Amino acid sequence: MKPKVVILSAFLTPFRSGAEACAEEVPLVLRDQFDFTIITARVKRHLPKRDLLQGKIPVIRIGLGCSIDKWLYPFLAPFVVRRLKPQIIHAVLETFAGLALHFCRFVCPSAKRVLTLQTTNRSFLKGIIVRSPRAVTAISRALADVARSLGRGNVTVIPNGIDRKAIQTACERKVKVPGRVLFVGRLESHKGVDTLLDAFAQITLHLPHANLRIVGDGSLRSTLKARSVQRGLGDRVVFVGFVSVPRVYDEFAQAEVFCGLSRSEALGNVFLEAQAAGCAVIGTRVGGIPEIIEDGHTGFLVPHSDPAAAAEVLQKLITDAELRQRLAEEGRQNAEQYDWLFLSEQYKLIYQS
Repeated sequence: MKPKVVILSAFLTPFRSGAEACAEEVPLVLRDQFDFTIITARVKRHLPKRDLLQGKIPVIRIGLGCSIDKWLYPFLAPFVVRRLKPQIIHAVLETFAGLALHFCRFVCPSAKRVLTLQTTNRSFLKGIIVRSPRAVTAISRALADVARSLGRGNVTVIPNGIDRKAIQTACERKVKVPGRVLFVGRLESHKGVDTLLDAFAQITLHLPHANLRIVGDGSLRSTLKARSVQRGLGDRVVFVGFVSVPRVYDEFAQAEVFCGLSRSEALGNVFLEAQAAGCAVIGTRVGGIPEIIEDGHTGFLVPHSDPAAAAEVLQKLITDAELRQRLAEEGRQNAEQYDWLFLSEQYKLIYQS
């Protein structure tokens, strides 16, 4: 009989971001060796309470079907876990799921608990949450250092991964659009999309073919759209909205340059996906991003909240095809080591230990 593993993730497709990728990709790779169930918040009433992820992994959605479900999640999830009687409980992201995992110690004391750290943006009860489980993994060295500063002695670094095969398929189907700049992520302050719009506005007069696609949704969408209008960007900027996996890989495949000007970032899966898709990548010197981007080799690093610095690099990459192609090739080689097929084996060792 396969060991039973419950995955705790407050968000799942269609609300998945880079932080939740682990909750879906690891079970899909390891499903022949472990019996997985994923527990997530329902959030929307039209979503079924019981479902199958890609027709393969059982999903249980809990809550009322509204936005309050994420706040209920830490208190409701442990009781569902108790009914499932797993040998292992694995929480992905140290916020709502991490707190639920902490409460599982009281209702499922015999289960082994694993926590994967995914964010540098939350500190509420973080010390208690990271010290509680049997095993802790972190997606970057920067995040592992945070955990150690909170008293967690042993942390295993396992970065988030990418589906290289799906990205390659998209690249075979789509061609690069000249002057295409891409951002993919949540439209929140820490992602620095306001800086990107300001930087892009500085280059449009000199580069009439440059165009920017902003893929994602969030609380700042209307504010950022208004900022785009104020900068006179018109139809040069398209707000695409949320695009699910794997369709979002078409966006990467068509972009020449990917630009993410984050003010904080634990790792940044989108940079890896962009590298795998052959984009020249621009990131910032924050969090785990420098662990992915070697400045001048696998991309460029600029200070956060600095539109002038970002504009200078954007213009250089859009106009210099040879430089762009060199960075894209080195980035593609770097992304090869981040395939979920390989990284899931590291989680398998954690489960077995």
